[in-house]
Amino acid sequence: MPPDIAIIIPVYNEGANILPLTRELLAALGPQVRSCEVVFVDDASTDNTWEQIRQARDLDPRVRGLRHDRNSGQSAALWTGLQATASPIVATLDGDLQNDPADLPRLLTELEHAELVCGVRSKRQDNFVRRASSAVARWARRLVLGVDFADSGCSLRAFKRSALAGVFPFHGFHRFLPILVQGGGATTRELAVNHRPRVAGVSKYGVWNRLGRGVVDLLAMAWYQKRRLRPTRFTELPDPDGKGSTRPEV
Repeated sequence: MPPDIAIIIPVYNEGANILPLTRELLAALGPQVRSCEVVFVDDASTDNTWEQIRQARDLDPRVRGLRHDRNSGQSAALWTGLQATASPIVATLDGDLQNDPADLPRLLTELEHAELVCGVRSKRQDNFVRRASSAVARWARRLVLGVDFADSGCSLRAFKRSALAGVFPFHGFHRFLPILVQGGGATTRELAVNHRPRVAGVSKYGVWNRLGRGVVDLLAMAWYQKRRLRPTRFTELPDPDGKGSTRPEV
């Protein structure tokens, strides 16, 4: 029987943040969650991240550790976590302590009204260039895709696993997850969350190492959104006893 909730955390060279994040996260969930697992996916770190995950597991058996044989990126790490878990509810957050674990219970509660709840980072603790690039990316998504999520790049999310129907892995899919889920017919909500400055480790993302890939991904997503098959209701011929049936969307 899988735990009620799987919390998936992709990490790369975040050794100094593993134990503090584990303590904060488990304390934040408290008695609200009957059973959960915290799944760190180490994307072939070159520091002591894997050893720190081992220590976190020694301190609490709800911690799991998965390690990539080679560095494959955040989307690959997230997909590994999704494939290695079976909980009906999934939550995700970054491993750098900039997402506040104290916000997670609010997102989980909001799942009573939606199938995916996205965090929106208020008062972002990033430099001007990163904030400006996010604003430009939002404008581009609205222009090209015709959808508007305030902060699709925020990794703090909670969703029902059933909302992932039709979602497929590709490099960068973690940034488009809310758009993919909404495009598949699932209900989504956004919720303001705290954002904290990084206190340990080094950011792996900049403007220039994402710009070209982001443009290609955006155009590919526009093509897919126009070509994807939408859920369709259908009616089946009556059974021999004369009873007809209408099937739900598939």
